[in-house]
Amino acid sequence: MRNLLIAVAIGTLASGAVAASDQDDVMAVLKHTAAALNKDDIKSAAADCAPSAAIIDEFPPYTWQGATACADWGKDVDAFNTKLGVSDFVLAPSKPWALEVTGDRAYAVLPTKLTFKVHGKKQKEVGSVWTFALQKSAAGWKITAWTWSKH
Repeated sequence: MRNLLIAVAIGTLASGAVAASDQDDVMAVLKHTAAALNKDDIKSAAADCAPSAAIIDEFPPYTWQGATACADWGKDVDAFNTKLGVSDFVLAPSKPWALEVTGDRAYAVLPTKLTFKVHGKKQKEVGSVWTFALQKSAAGWKITAWTWSKH
């Protein structure tokens, strides 16, 4: 009985370590995506997306799907920002409200502050929420979907 309890305890601790490592790996992808977007490096951010990615965001056409979803979103956000005179945007995600990893799937909800300029005038969007779904593959964790919800 004692050996069984020890085995269960070790198994529980080991699975917690794996989950913590997976959570760290998921957060590394999300931080990389935000950093790439802050540098206006759409190509690098899009590399974090799975081929089947889907995005919902606050500007037309509001949804993007498929193998080029993240790159297409990047082109559209650049065009939209240019049209409105938006520049110098900085995404600042905070500590996740939720970060769950189940096997090869993950779900993360990040409160996010967005600062930017409109025709040179500083603006901010506080209270927005960036929500992600990810899947782990041989290439690592990849974003399968994200939504941006403006507050």
